[in-house]
Amino acid sequence: MGRSLSSAARAQAASEADVEALGRAFGLAMAPRLEALDDDHHPAYLHPGRSALILLRDVGAVDVSVLILACLHESVDESWRVPPEEIQATLGAAAVRAMASIPLPGDERLAERLLTLGPGLSLAAVAERLDHLRHLHQREDLLDLWAGTYEEVVATWLPFARRVHPRL
Repeated sequence: MGRSLSSAARAQAASEADVEALGRAFGLAMAPRLEALDDDHHPAYLHPGRSALILLRDVGAVDVSVLILACLHESVDESWRVPPEEIQATLGAAAVRAMASIPLPGDERLAERLLTLGPGLSLAAVAERLDHLRHLHQREDLLDLWAGTYEEVVATWLPFARRVHPRL
C-alpha cells in the first residue's frame, strides 16, 4: 500500500518531499493497526492508505497536507487512532489541531461542524468516512451500528460530500 500511495502521489506530480511526508504519515497511521491486527485482510487494515488513495484517484492533485490528514484520521476505531503526541512529534502542532477539528460520526453537531471545515479538511473527512462506509458490510463487529450509520449518512454525510466534491 505504501508503494501504491507513493506511485499515485507521483502520478499527480507530487514532489519527492511530499511523497516522503505522505509515507511518514502512512507509517504513523499503520503502526496501531500493525500492533492490533493479526489479519492483514481485516477491512480496517489498509484504511489509512485507501483514504488517501480515494483523494488521489477521484479528486486528483490534492495538497499533501490533505492526504496526510486523510491517512491519519480514524473516525470508527478509537484504538487505532494515532496519539496526538505522536502526530505532533512527527508532523507538528498544526497537524494535531487540524485532526482535532474534524468531527467524528455521531457528533450531535456533526452537520454544523462539517460545514465549518475548510476545503482541505472537508476532503480529508469525506474520503476517510467514504472508505469506512465502503467496507462497513465487511465489519460484523459494527453490525449494531449499521442502521444508525445509514441514517447519519443520508441526513449528513451524503449532502456534505456532494458539496465538497462531485466525485465523492
